[in-house]
Amino acid sequence: MRSTSSTFRTVRSHRHPTPTARTTARAAAAVLAGALALALTGCGGGDDDEGGEGGGGGASQGGSSLQLPELDGQTLEVAAVWTGPEQANFTKVLDEFEKRTGAKVDFVPTGNNTSTFLGTKIQGGQPPDVAFLPQVGVLHQFAEKGWLKPIGSGAQAQLDQNFSTGWKELGAYQGKQYGVYVKAANKSLIWYNTQAFDAAGITDTPKTWKDFLSTAQTLSDAGSPAVSIGGADGWTLTDWFENVYLSQAGPEKYDQLAEHKIKWTDPSVKEALTTLAQLWGKDDLIAGGRSGALQTEFPKSVTQAFSGDTPAAMVFEGDFVTANINADTDAEVGTDAKAFPFPAVGDQAPVVSGGDVAVALKDGEGAQALMTFLASTDAAEIWAAQGGFLSPNKEMDQSTYKDAVTRDIAKALLAAGDDFRFDMSDQAPAAFGGTQGVGEWKDLQDFLRNPKDVAGVQKKLESDAAKAYQTG
Repeated sequence: MRSTSSTFRTVRSHRHPTPTARTTARAAAAVLAGALALALTGCGGGDDDEGGEGGGGGASQGGSSLQLPELDGQTLEVAAVWTGPEQANFTKVLDEFEKRTGAKVDFVPTGNNTSTFLGTKIQGGQPPDVAFLPQVGVLHQFAEKGWLKPIGSGAQAQLDQNFSTGWKELGAYQGKQYGVYVKAANKSLIWYNTQAFDAAGITDTPKTWKDFLSTAQTLSDAGSPAVSIGGADGWTLTDWFENVYLSQAGPEKYDQLAEHKIKWTDPSVKEALTTLAQLWGKDDLIAGGRSGALQTEFPKSVTQAFSGDTPAAMVFEGDFVTANINADTDAEVGTDAKAFPFPAVGDQAPVVSGGDVAVALKDGEGAQALMTFLASTDAAEIWAAQGGFLSPNKEMDQSTYKDAVTRDIAKALLAAGDDFRFDMSDQAPAAFGGTQGVGEWKDLQDFLRNPKDVAGVQKKLESDAAKAYQTG
């Protein structure tokens, strides 16, 4: 939850971006990783006067030149995967849209199987007006089926003004702009409990995978569960794999595996899984052991790192972790909860990005007005003020971010321009990379259950991928 091009080489490859638009160099990733390291280690404070608390922030407070139509009496429906704090934060954006237009907006959670939920709605003749897709592969599939409506001139103007080429191309398909990536994610972060680190006498955050494992062992020996893993949600496990694979195998191999140009039985996949097993195979380093991790959903994986009598010391996931910290724990981001870049497994630390793309599924003034608003700096600033949100909108006021840690992560993302790798599973057909209980999600859960069976999970991953890419 969390790059690409709208130009495609063949019909079979339509889901996958061209290498030039995705990213071009390992050095660019190194620049962003270095910027993140400086930003994250330099943040000592939590919320500050620059951020805002609660319900507004940014342009919504002082008026705006953004022109939206009057939609009195209209009811719109918006669907997205978010629940809990993330849903509550997004509702603030919808509240402002309602205030400016007179429309009423109903939010519908899709559940983790977003593509299945929306596909059923569309085929039943009752699609929401606007939906957020967590996978670029799903956008391409829906566009190919004719289920998406191209964005109108108002949204296009906001997109051209506020977003870089790479983020615009992510939301395009075969030369038409369908989506706006209004919510981004840096998915290469390890969040840590500063009290647990202090209690174990750890003063330096690990820079390499070897150091990370050593740090985890030190924490465990000191009495803290070292790493909290949300294994009940298979998408978190795909993020673990992608970071290890990108750093170890390199960006070219990463692109090839994302496009299924190399098989999951490739030796590079074996090496990455073997590396993951160095952590996943040690119950004493995992909060609740492997069985506990497989019963832990993502929100709980965060709370058990920052609350309770014996909190876990570290939890891996993106910048959006702050939404759960703020809502579900008493920890303060930047003081009790800090982050460091995912450790380098190979020569460079990985930088994996993700995001949610807004698309219109219905014609009409209301849907296009909401798309226009979502692409604006006004919406981005309202959302940023809530916390747990990162925007690729380059024109928004960065001071509206709720805390200094998120602000610096956002600055580093913007400084990278179009030089990043997009989440691999999000580029795949949903049947492989984006559906609960099947495909990559299920296969990696099975691997967490039995990390010794590297060859077995490789065969299963390849079998599932081959079917999905052929029919997806």
